[in-house]
Amino acid sequence: MGEVIKMTKTTYGSALKAAGEKLRLSEVPNADLDAEYLLEHLTGWNRARQFMEKDSVMPEELKNQFFALVDRRKERIPLQHIIGTQEFMGLEFEVNEHVLVPRQDTEVLVEHALQILKDGDSVLDLCTGSGCILLSLMKLGPLLNGTGADISREALEVAKRNRDRLGVQAQFIETDLFSNISKKYDVITSNPPYIPTGIIPKLMPEVREHDPYIALDGKDDGLWFYERITEEAPKHLYRNGYLIYEIGVDQGEAVSAMLERAGFTDICVKKDYSGNDRVVIGHL
Repeated sequence: MGEVIKMTKTTYGSALKAAGEKLRLSEVPNADLDAEYLLEHLTGWNRARQFMEKDSVMPEELKNQFFALVDRRKERIPLQHIIGTQEFMGLEFEVNEHVLVPRQDTEVLVEHALQILKDGDSVLDLCTGSGCILLSLMKLGPLLNGTGADISREALEVAKRNRDRLGVQAQFIETDLFSNISKKYDVITSNPPYIPTGIIPKLMPEVREHDPYIALDGKDDGLWFYERITEEAPKHLYRNGYLIYEIGVDQGEAVSAMLERAGFTDICVKKDYSGNDRVVIGHL
């Protein structure tokens, strides 16, 4: 008699283990956690439920879907692009290859802006991308008149879908910084491109290969957009208005000096959760 071959079924636990090993071999950061997120995306199961089901047999179709996503993550496609969303300020935002993935450091800008804004204020968010800054302010803050501006039409389409998802009344303008902006505002926020061109090739593959280059490149020294925005911002702010930037960790001094030259006062630099300089605020 020929040898009997025993067919083994894949359990959720063994699938997660195999996925984590695959991702580690491709040097994906947080490989096991990413595997769990991908499984949660397909099943809706949180980590506790995944643990409870670890010995259950995984249906073949689901297994194929899961490992197809794992293979995409192996290529260093950002997890957020694969699942299509990213949480920011406790809200869910659609993301894709046309916008920067919202990062926790940017929440510091939103938190400080919320301390400044009051009912009826108007806000302009330059380089709005996914709209995460503006829409978080409008969803979580006082009653605001909000406008987001970006040079990328594709990014603005993402921002509009996020606006509709969150149920706020923001408007969006396609513009190269202030070129199509005629109004004045109480607060201008911006997380502009601030990475020096020469640094971009050294970034993680998820960023350098999949984030939009136009949203990363701050030209030679990373300060080009700050210079342009700061020079023109006073013409688009009411008296006593505020300009609030996200900055790179080593840009606080340079950006603060720009604001001072442009006539801003009460300039302060705020740190992020890691203790790095992250936000600069100026008062007109």
